[in-house]
Amino acid sequence: MTMNEVTTVLTGRGLVESPRRHGDRLYFSDWSAGEVVAVDAAGRSEVVARVASLPLCTAWLPDGDLLIVSSAEGRLLRRASDGGLVLYADLGAPGWNDIVVDGRGNTYVNRVHFDPMAGEDAEPGTVHLVTPDGAVREVADDIAFPNGMAVTEDGSTLILADSYRHRLVAFDIDADGGLSGRRLWADLGEGTPDGICTDADNAVWYADVPGRRCVRVAEGGTVLRTVTLDRGAFACVLGGPDRRTLFITAARWQGMTEAEMVVPGSGQVLAVPVEVSGAGLP
Repeated sequence: MTMNEVTTVLTGRGLVESPRRHGDRLYFSDWSAGEVVAVDAAGRSEVVARVASLPLCTAWLPDGDLLIVSSAEGRLLRRASDGGLVLYADLGAPGWNDIVVDGRGNTYVNRVHFDPMAGEDAEPGTVHLVTPDGAVREVADDIAFPNGMAVTEDGSTLILADSYRHRLVAFDIDADGGLSGRRLWADLGEGTPDGICTDADNAVWYADVPGRRCVRVAEGGTVLRTVTLDRGAFACVLGGPDRRTLFITAARWQGMTEAEMVVPGSGQVLAVPVEVSGAGLP
C-alpha cells in the first residue's frame, strides 16, 4: 500500500541524518553543517552540539546523555547535561557510521572499512560494542556497507541494514552484549536500506536514498507500506507523543564522490502519521 500524508517539519538543511526522539523534541544531525539539532512540534529548532564529522550519528544513553560519533577522529563523545562534550570511548581508526544503544547501556557502532567519498573500492565493514565501562571490541564482521541499526523492544535482537547487499540482518544480543545467531531478517530485493527503526508489530521501517522512499517490511521481506518522496530518504524514526509519527530525514542526493553529496538547502525533516506505534530503540 502507498499512502502519503507527508508534512514538512523543517526545511533548508543539508545532508540530514540520524533522527532520534527524546523528551518532547526530535533530534537530528546535519552532516553538511556539522551540527546536532533539536526541533519541537512547532518547527522551532536549536543547535545542541557542533562536531565537524561526516558521518555524524547519535544515540541516547539510558541516563539521558547523548552520544555523538566523531567519525574522522575515531572518538565517541558524550554530551553532558551542561552541553559540554567529553570523551566516552576511543574507537581508534576513522570511518564510523551508525550507532544504537540498548536498554542496558551497551553501545553498538558500525564502521565502514573504506572511504566511499574518495572512490575507494568497497571492503566489508564491522560492528563494534562499547560497554558502559568504555571497553571496545568487534562483535560482527562481513557487512558489505553497515548502515542503520535498531534494537527490538525486548532487547534480545539487533537488526542492521546492509545497504550494498540490499538486506536487513539480525543478531541475538548475548548477556555480555556480544552478537551471535546471525541470520537474514529480510531480503529487500532492489531496496537499499539506510536508517531504520522498529514498531510494535515487529516490522521495520527503512529509509531508501536511491528509491526516494521509506518502506515498512515484515520479517522475511513482505512490504507492508511505502511512503514515496521527491528526494532521498536517509533515515527514519517513530516518535511523537504516542510514537505514531514517522519522522524522515530527506534530501536531494547527488552522489558520494560529489563535492556536495546533496543539493545544498534541500535537507528536510518530514512527518507521516502511521497506524502502528514505535517500539524498541532508537
